[in-house]
Amino acid sequence: MRHIAALLAALLTGTAGAAELTLELPQGSRSWSSEQLLAHPEAQDIKIEADVAYKRTMRYRAVPLAELLQGVQPGDHLQAVALDGFAAELPAAPLLSRQGARAWLAVEDPARPWPGLSRNKPSAGPFYLVWQQPEAAQIGPEQWPFQVVRLRLLAPVAQRFPALLPATDASAEVREGFAQFQKNCLACHRLNGAGDSQFGPDLNLPHNPTEYFSGDFLRRYIRDPQSLRQWPQGRMPGFGEDVLSDAQLQALIGYLSHMAARKAAH
Repeated sequence: MRHIAALLAALLTGTAGAAELTLELPQGSRSWSSEQLLAHPEAQDIKIEADVAYKRTMRYRAVPLAELLQGVQPGDHLQAVALDGFAAELPAAPLLSRQGARAWLAVEDPARPWPGLSRNKPSAGPFYLVWQQPEAAQIGPEQWPFQVVRLRLLAPVAQRFPALLPATDASAEVREGFAQFQKNCLACHRLNGAGDSQFGPDLNLPHNPTEYFSGDFLRRYIRDPQSLRQWPQGRMPGFGEDVLSDAQLQALIGYLSHMAARKAAH
């Protein structure tokens, strides 16, 4: 769980002040300490409306993420890895943008720690990717990774994990569903054993959710998981229409149904 992972990381690094972010980019690998980032010449105090992790307005000391992504091109693909194995897949273009939606790396100051995400849980620190005007680029909640420890340049998902690909003759809706799966699901889930996340269950092995959710229940579960399974430790967020439109949700379910017939050997 996230709070256990954070505690273990704190023990391994010694103190909150020793937190480091590793960047694996075209020009090589570099580690930034929280102290270095707080003192970065481009660091600013910013306000984030409707913060995804805290669900309220928050203020942070942050660095424009584009300032840290030297050598990255708009067509590139990055991945943000968190302490607990959450692995957010991020197209580079919006991360590099300086207009409209703008990405910031919020840095937790050890002298002024952020509040816990909930009672008896750690904060979103030491590093948290936050957005101003996220609606300008349809930035979803999975693109707000917190407790980040690594940002790395990788090949696109389709190249790294061919087991995720729909059939070559798949419909346009299924292909759109694959795009929505990458954006909204792959940060937590694998499918056919493919993916980097260590956070949630595989969505095709041994069974695909379209095989055991009947009627409209899968749609309802994606919209509001707790409406079907009330579980205090449940970690899956709901995906409202502002994040995933009805058409996009239908496409996502179409992709999952399509992949149920394309199970990998296991």
